[in-house]
Amino acid sequence: MPHPLRLRNFRLLFISRTLSTLSDALVPTALSLAVIQITGSATLLAVVLGCALGARLLLLPAAGVIADRFDTRTVALSADLARVVTQTVVAVELLSGDPSVSRIALAQTVAGAASAVGLTNLSPLVTKIMPASGEQRLKANSLMGVAKSVSLLAGPALTGMLMLAVGVGWVFVVDATAFGISAALMMMVRLRESTPSPGSRRSIRADLAEGFVEVRARDWHWSSLIAHAVWNFAANVLLTLGPLVAVSRYGGEAAWIAVTQAGGIGLLAGSLLSGRARPSRPVLVGNIALSSYALPLTLFAVGAPVPALVVGYGIALAALGFLNPTWETTVQAVIPQNVLARVSSYDWLVSLAAQPLGVVFAPIALSLWGERVPFTVAAVLVAVTCVGTAAVPGVRKLRLDYGALEQSRPEAEESGAAAADGTGGILAQESEKSARTPV
Repeated sequence: MPHPLRLRNFRLLFISRTLSTLSDALVPTALSLAVIQITGSATLLAVVLGCALGARLLLLPAAGVIADRFDTRTVALSADLARVVTQTVVAVELLSGDPSVSRIALAQTVAGAASAVGLTNLSPLVTKIMPASGEQRLKANSLMGVAKSVSLLAGPALTGMLMLAVGVGWVFVVDATAFGISAALMMMVRLRESTPSPGSRRSIRADLAEGFVEVRARDWHWSSLIAHAVWNFAANVLLTLGPLVAVSRYGGEAAWIAVTQAGGIGLLAGSLLSGRARPSRPVLVGNIALSSYALPLTLFAVGAPVPALVVGYGIALAALGFLNPTWETTVQAVIPQNVLARVSSYDWLVSLAAQPLGVVFAPIALSLWGERVPFTVAAVLVAVTCVGTAAVPGVRKLRLDYGALEQSRPEAEESGAAAADGTGGILAQESEKSARTPV
């Protein structure tokens, strides 16, 4: 069986999505510094960043409907082209000498909406390019995870180099160009799909409801989403308070930089590991691994030395790097192709919506009880919810055969219920309680 990168269509997709991910990674640092240079106002910076995040969150469910309704390649192409326009607008504003914060905020609102479409469309792209093979699809998702990890590591550094070399405006020129190249590559990709006929389409509300029912019908899925949301909450508690504690307790920014770099390396290592590991119970193993985020939180709470923090954070992010491709492969194997983007949209919505809660909770808890309490609370929550998913029957029973990419559950075998999921030979077996009727 050939390596995924030897397949022309996947190779084009991989390069295209890597450029798109890297382009997204360039934006936060450049945008933050640009707005601060223009206004010197933290409030206006929060407004501009909030426009992008708010649009992304609000549009995620509808983005899933769009990705499921229309030609997958066209959707990805449109999302990239929209960001070519928005980043060009920002570049022109910054290079004009008289930038308008309102126009920059409007451009980032559109970019956030396009980003939502891109996020929900990625899983359908992979399933429509890769054969129905667990081995290849897991490797493909692992490669996507590696690309994301490298982009997150390289993005801020590349932004800094570009800003020092040519200025912040040109960062957005590079960003728009990268999205343009990504779009050009997507035009060359060939997918195994046909566009749904207009007569088969229903109301957006009905489509959203169908996606929600798909999530609700699977206890392993919705219980894991709760655990993943708590993880995102806990992660943002650490990301909010970690720099402050590093400066006040450990004497400077160097400690925090060491911790975050260890996290980036761990994330990359976990993504690489996921391409080789074959857990028969992928959701159970992934969620238990994710509970390791309690380790760095506990180390921060007790004031552990910097080397321990570095190791602890590296382990925790390695678990995240391992979980993401494993989770994607499992979801792609079980969820029907025609609702996959909508299910992905609920996944992203729950995860991203939990992030601001951690950012808000952290400073409030710090002012009321000191730094130890928020770290301890976050550690307990993430450990209990992630490990607690093992108590859910679907999490324990869901198995994945990577050879045939068949998902088998004991209760399904007893009832004899089975349904093809439309991904080209993948067989998803579920009980009658999980029947697909219109997160």
